[in-house]
Amino acid sequence: MEPVTTYYLEMTKVTQLKTKPRPENLLISEVEVKNYRFNRFLYQLIGEPWHWTDKLSQSPEQWQEYAHADNLRTWVAYSKGSIAGYFELQKQADNAVEIVYFGLAPDFLNQGFGGYLLSHAIEAAWAWGNVSRVWVHTCSLDHPYALANYQGRGMRIYHQEQE
Repeated sequence: MEPVTTYYLEMTKVTQLKTKPRPENLLISEVEVKNYRFNRFLYQLIGEPWHWTDKLSQSPEQWQEYAHADNLRTWVAYSKGSIAGYFELQKQADNAVEIVYFGLAPDFLNQGFGGYLLSHAIEAAWAWGNVSRVWVHTCSLDHPYALANYQGRGMRIYHQEQE
């Protein structure tokens, strides 16, 4: 098996953001009524092609504790009524905001939605108020353009490790 490289990226100033314009037929909405079942569904829908499995064994109570936390916010992207992607932001004790999960649904890959969705995620993170930095991690198992998208929006690698 080939080694997996994990990349940790960050943005330390909102002025570093390089936005992409909104594509036609893409709307993004924050999930204002928390529902852990919806977060679990999104995690499975978006993460399945990329082998997101770390949370699949969690109990409903664990999902609820995670998804209903005050420091977690979720946004969903829709295209023509279908879920096109989502992201979750988590504000940490040091006022850093992590993009915990980010991705597109399989039917919406390679349509130019990723750059705008990530731009929106980073803007939402900075707009949370009193934010010290925005960060994310990705790995070599993710979509082949994931790392380039993060870097293209202005994020910089600050650490990487190989397993």
